[in-house]
Amino acid sequence: MLVILTDQQVISPKQVCQGCLFANTSGLPRWHNGKLGCGHALSSVERTRPEVYECQMGFRLTNID
Repeated sequence: MLVILTDQQVISPKQVCQGCLFANTSGLPRWHNGKLGCGHALSSVERTRPEVYECQMGFRLTNID
């Protein structure tokens, strides 16, 4: 499940990406083959944590199970 991380909460991309110009036609982040297409991966210090991405709008996203 793809989620947006903030300092105090975890938010569904449906709440944020609907109005984003970089979102796909469904109003969701451009997520293809395990990579965020509308952003870039941030370097991860620990390999045990899920990879964190930063979207073009500055939000941080990760894919959690």
